[in-house]
Amino acid sequence: MRKLSGFSKPSKANQVAFDRAVQQVYEAAQNLLHDLVANTPPRDREVEAAKAKAKSALRFPVTA
Repeated sequence: MRKLSGFSKPSKANQVAFDRAVQQVYEAAQNLLHDLVANTPPRDREVEAAKAKAKSALRFPVTA
C-alpha cells in the first residue's frame, strides 16, 4: 500500500480506509494468482541452479 498511497502507516483518521484497501489488494492478488493458467510445468530449484552454475562456468572459466 505504501507504493499506492505514499505512506506506510496511515493516520488514525485513514486507518479504516487503509486497512480495507490492503485487504482488497490482497484479495485481488490472490484471485489473479488463482486464475492464471500455466502451460509449462513448475521449475525445479535444483535443476535451475545447476543450469545457472553450468552457464556461469562457461562464461567465467577458472584458469590456474
